[in-house]
Order: sequence, then structure tokens, then C-alpha cells
Amino acid sequence: MNTSGPDRPTTALHRIVLGAAAVATGLMAGTFFVFSCAVMPALGRSDDRTFVEVMRNINDVIENPVFFTGFLGALFLTAAAAWQQRRSPAPRRWILAALAVYAVAFLLTSGVNVPLNNELARAGDPARIADPAAVRDRFEDAWVAWNAVRAVLCTAALALQLRASYLMGCRLPQESAYLASDAGSRASR
Repeated sequence: MNTSGPDRPTTALHRIVLGAAAVATGLMAGTFFVFSCAVMPALGRSDDRTFVEVMRNINDVIENPVFFTGFLGALFLTAAAAWQQRRSPAPRRWILAALAVYAVAFLLTSGVNVPLNNELARAGDPARIADPAAVRDRFEDAWVAWNAVRAVLCTAALALQLRASYLMGCRLPQESAYLASDAGSRASR
């Protein structure tokens, strides 16, 4: 068993929780990255009505259990990993930094991107919108900019989690004094 500090063992469960947090965070970073480098540039080539319709469709379908598992899982698993490492200052600092950075991305999503999505939905049926260009103008630039910010934040949170994981893995096993002695080794046979 490896140790995370003088008295705190790092168990397989600790590694699993941090690993799951990193996977969930990586999935969110990837989701936002793909929007930044592919989805939104492709939609940017579309006419206004098509842009509004496709973004509304994306906003409808992305609200699903798979997305929410990653979105909420990254937050809760990182918090759980920080709690598990509460007596291990080196990895805990990195995990807490990851939690703070991801929390900012979470809040941006909830406080900026989702309200923009809701405003787009309130515009009504894209086929019946009188001025789809105005609807798009109120949405696109702000949404794209804040999405890029949350992609960077999620990527940074993932990097911080990986650093914590590395620190947890670098610890050498502490051998008990009994097992290290010659007598302990012979007595255990």
C-alpha cells in the first residue's frame, strides 16, 4: 500500500475516484473543445435560420443523462477526491485547484451558456422567427467566447488532476519496521 502522507494510506479507491474525476473532466473538456474547434465554426457557415434551428436542436438533445453524468460527475468526483486526500497536502492542493477551476467552468455553463440557450429557445420556432439574424447576433458571439473559456478551464482542471494523480503514484511504499527487520522476515514464513 502506498502512502499519501505520514499516516494516510492511498488506497485503490482513492486512485479510482481521482481517475474517474479525471475521465469525467476530460470528457467535458473534450465536449467544449469540439464545440470550439468544429461545431461552432461549421455552424458559423450556415445561414441565420439554420444556425438558430441547429443550436436549438443541440441544446435540446444535450440535456441527457450521459451529459449530466459527466458534467456533474466531474464536480462531485473531484470534490470526493479532495476529501479523500484531506491528510495529504501535496496531491490535495492540486485536486483542490482542479476543483476550483472546474467549478468556475461549471458556473460559467450554468450562469452564461445555459441562459443564452434559454434565450435562444424563447425566440420561438426558427421557421417563424421574423429576424433570425438578430436572434443569432444576440447569441453566437457571446456563446462561442464563453464556450472557449470553459474548454480552457476544463482542460486546465484535467491537467491539475493528472498532476495530483502523478504525485499520488510517486510515493514509495512504506515498509513496516517489523517486516524490514531480518527477524520479521523469518518469523512471517
